[in-house]
Amino acid sequence: MIRKKILSPGRVRSIDKSFCFIPHRFLTGGFLQSLTRHELALYVFLVLASDKHGLSFYSDRSICSILGLVEEDYLFARSSLIHKDLITYDGTLFQVLSLPANAHKTSGRAAG
Repeated sequence: MIRKKILSPGRVRSIDKSFCFIPHRFLTGGFLQSLTRHELALYVFLVLASDKHGLSFYSDRSICSILGLVEEDYLFARSSLIHKDLITYDGTLFQVLSLPANAHKTSGRAAG
């Protein structure tokens, strides 16, 4: 077993009012491996942009600009994250959801 120690005591991160997180199960449950790079970029962006309830309201245009995605890739990534039950979207507002029981292992398009 590896013994953990703080490597940089002056740079220990702290939880403040804008802290966000991704559950460890995102890695161990296969969610990370199930996403394309565009899906992962969008998911991480939405996690970072969301409030304590997982809500955010960035426009499609802003998200594409920030992530450097063309509209087609963004729309496919958004649709895939909805299908994989990781987010929901009402046309204006996004919500990052709690992780579902299992990760979706397939994608309808080659990893992009």
